Amino acid sequence: METTPSVPPQEFADSMKEEVEEYLKKVMEAVNGAPDGQWIAGSEEQVRDLSAKMRRRVFEAAVQRRTDAAEAAFPPSARSDDRQASGQ
Repeated sequence: METTPSVPPQEFADSMKEEVEEYLKKVMEAVNGAPDGQWIAGSEEQVRDLSAKMRRRVFEAAVQRRTDAAEAAFPPSARSDDRQASGQ
């Protein structure tokens, strides 16, 4: 049994850079937006929510990239002669 092709980790990391940078900006905006003296309490929930969304997005993207690599490893199906047999 052959193994499914892997996706190079650096290639995946490069493909996610813009999304990661946007996430980091939003984290800093949340902390900056918290009231003085309440930086943690005033931003923790928002950062937790941002992090949960980012974690889900990264995992979904990683699984999709692996799926795409697996699909690309299979040669295209041979053309079926079914259309001719059905009169199309």
